[in-house]
Formats: sequence, C-alpha cells, structure tokens
Amino acid sequence: MEQKKKNFHRHFAAPGLSLYWIIITYLIVAWFFPAVGLVALICMIGPVVTSIWRGRFWCGNICPRGNLYDRLLSKYSPHKPIPSFVRTSGFRLFMVFFIFTMFGIQLSQVRWSAGGLDMWNDIGRVFWTIILLTTIVGVVLSFIYAPRTWCSFCPMGTISRWVAPKQQPLPAGFKAVHVSSACKTTCKLCARVCPMQLSPYEASGEASGYLHPDCIKCKKCTLACPTKVVTYQ
Repeated sequence: MEQKKKNFHRHFAAPGLSLYWIIITYLIVAWFFPAVGLVALICMIGPVVTSIWRGRFWCGNICPRGNLYDRLLSKYSPHKPIPSFVRTSGFRLFMVFFIFTMFGIQLSQVRWSAGGLDMWNDIGRVFWTIILLTTIVGVVLSFIYAPRTWCSFCPMGTISRWVAPKQQPLPAGFKAVHVSSACKTTCKLCARVCPMQLSPYEASGEASGYLHPDCIKCKKCTLACPTKVVTYQ
C-alpha cells in the first residue's frame, strides 16, 4: 500500500505562464465570430511539427488546453491513475480516425459555393465545434481520473508521439529528461508529479535520457527531485 502511494500522481505547481486564458478566449470569441475558429489549426499543426526535433514539448509548454489541465484543473482533480486502455495503440489509432472522420463529415457540410465570409465562418465553426467538444471531454475526464487523461490519447498528441525521436541518433539540439545514476529511485517523486503519470526514474543512468514518447517536457520532475539528480538537458 505504501509503495502504491509513492507512485501516485499529485498536483505540483510549477513556474510558467498561465496560457489557459487563450483556450477560454478562443471558445468565447469564435462563438460570436466563427471564422476565428481556424486559429485552432495552429494547435493542431504546431505540436506535430515541433515534435520532429523536440518531442512532445508543445504539449507540455505551449498548448493552452494542456496548460488549463496543469495549472487550473489539477488543483481539483482526484488524480486517479489514467486508465491503461486509453494508452494502447489500438485505442489511440481509433481516436485519430474518429476525430478526423468527424472533421471530414462536418467539412462536407460547409457551404463551399458560398465563398467569402460565409464559407470561412462555416469552416471555422467546424474547428470550433471539435475543440469545444474535446475540451469538454478533457475537463470531465480531469474530474474523473487525472488532469492529463485526454492528453494520453489526444489525436494530435498521438501523431506527435509517432514522429517524436525515440532513440539514437537524436536530432541536433534535442533535449530530454536525464536521470543520474546517483538516483536511488526510493522516493519516486518524479513519477508522483508527472502530469502524464510516467516514471522518469526508469531512465536512471541512461546517457540518452528518458525518451518515452509521451514525455511532454514539462520539467516538473526536475523541480520536484529532492536531490536534483533529475535534469533537463
């Protein structure tokens, strides 16, 4: 029982900007001005492109919705273990096809022949609707399981995971969590504060660092380590 408690995730405040206001503002503004919904393309393309040489850095440091989970909802979440089945390749693949199928169906209903602002409003409303629904799902899951439950099978996060560096040789300038061989893995605080409920201590002594493709590079594990043997470099 004690060992289970040590591995249990908990809220851990970390310095940084409160970017969650961006997703809140987006949902409100795009409701009145649907064309603004196209801004969502930034958060769909950004994480995939940057993951090629930085891994899922976007998810842990730039994504406004991820910021909402970490900085706000994490304070009230029960922090229960994220269900293992949502991390499986099959479920993630299903979510990718499901979300993009929904995009395709909604885009097929756009008044393409209308042109002008009407057409862009229709397209923007498609993106806004998907972002709204997935945000609602993510918020609900935050209060049932853990803040980053949605991020464990987010379609864009999954695609980012597919293209993220996983082994040597790593891209120039690539950074990862490194755990010194001096780590005795007795406290496991790095695992307790990890929003994705991963175990960085498993990479103790490995020169390449912790290359788990779901590591979002939030650096909370480095801040929580009492002996500072966990670093980000």
